[in-house]
Amino acid sequence: MSSDARHSVEKSQDSYHGEGHDYVVGSPHLRHASLMQTIASEITDVIAERVARAGSCRVLEIGAGHGTFTDTSLEAGAEVTVTEMSAPSYKHLAERYRDDDRVTVIHDSDGRRIFETDSKFDLILLISVIHHIPDYEDALASLMRDVVAADGDLLTFQDPLWYPRQRKSARALSVGSYFVWRLAQGNLRQGLRTRFRRLRGTYDDTEIADLVEYHVVRQGVDEEAIMRLARPLFETVQLTTYFSTQSIAMQRVGGARFPHNTFGITARRRVDQPT
Repeated sequence: MSSDARHSVEKSQDSYHGEGHDYVVGSPHLRHASLMQTIASEITDVIAERVARAGSCRVLEIGAGHGTFTDTSLEAGAEVTVTEMSAPSYKHLAERYRDDDRVTVIHDSDGRRIFETDSKFDLILLISVIHHIPDYEDALASLMRDVVAADGDLLTFQDPLWYPRQRKSARALSVGSYFVWRLAQGNLRQGLRTRFRRLRGTYDDTEIADLVEYHVVRQGVDEEAIMRLARPLFETVQLTTYFSTQSIAMQRVGGARFPHNTFGITARRRVDQPT
């Protein structure tokens, strides 16, 4: 990503996730107890296995928001480094964990600071983050290669499956529930503008909606590309797919019945790169 684009991302994060921002409003994995419990259980299991095996677990949580899953990691027995691009969210996290020496909070304003450290982590968490990163394949390749410790793990959740591989019924349900949610939020026009740009295949680094909803313009996240990156570097790589939407009513009905539109990846036991 160019320096101008990184600056735009930083501005969008500060604007969209400003003072008083409620992460729960547009986040299905925080709005719906079933999704939240699924993610929390996966994090807990991975950390518990690491602690039992090695005696400790160093977690890097990228894009921690207001710390929902930071608490999950702490309860599971980990030491956690959290990053946030949004200055208000960073301040919130710093205040929340100021008396907890198990937590280190980093303001990673341009999304690159974590790649400039020599630190290694036993578990990297990216929860509802990948779809906000324009160059996510390069970023993930760097994380897997340079930041995950030997024998370490990587866990992602809550990213949209690549649209061309989704069933048409899944896309229709996703788009419909998205606009219902936008209408309820009073910003339907923003959603329509973003969708129109996607149909035209355009992306604007200066448009906040294109930065915070980059997947809408780019047609989701290519889960198979991420799997291809991870397989040579981890002993096991597992893809989990599920249905997710902002609408509480549709989530209750569709969680078990609707076509899947969202995914997570669990990559376990980092190994040396093949020669």
